[in-house]
Amino acid sequence: MHGLVNRAIQCFVLDTYGTAAWEDITRRADLGFTAFEAMLHYDDALTDAVMDAAVGLLGKPGNELLEDLGTYLVSHPTQGAVRRLLRFSGADFIDFIHSLDDLPDRARLAVPDLGLPRLVLRDHTPSRFSLECHGSVSGFGQVLMGVLRAMADDYGALVLLEYQSTRAGVESLLIDVVEEAFAKGRSFELVTAPAGAP
Repeated sequence: MHGLVNRAIQCFVLDTYGTAAWEDITRRADLGFTAFEAMLHYDDALTDAVMDAAVGLLGKPGNELLEDLGTYLVSHPTQGAVRRLLRFSGADFIDFIHSLDDLPDRARLAVPDLGLPRLVLRDHTPSRFSLECHGSVSGFGQVLMGVLRAMADDYGALVLLEYQSTRAGVESLLIDVVEEAFAKGRSFELVTAPAGAP
């Protein structure tokens, strides 16, 4: 597993549950270290051990933790770069989901060896879509559920999401856009002004 994935899990636990929880998870997972390096690769078994330890310590099902991780990647103040990358993908939520097919390629421009699953969006009606995640990264669909939920809030859209199925390496999500302009979305600028700037 790419170190960026493991580092995201580490930052999520640290920012959400604190240092003591992360240190306990590293002990339960028998890592032998307390910090992942973002640009290294790790055996998938280490990632699985960390997630199993987190489930055991935090008392939340793995699918809920993965969805929380996806929400964290968009909504936490320390993850502003991820939010900007995603918001730059569309002027509204429907534009954004139509850009998801290109997300793995865009991610590879920044990190060539990241290897996100291939995403396939299917339009059923102008407001109903299904999104398939093709690949070997188990649980990516659950993370994507959290990302989509947080992005809908970010855009101010009212959206219903359903994790439909997992079969033969494909996770499927159903997306119903109930109202695209349901609430005022969060303000968005491509760059953040430096501290003290007008």
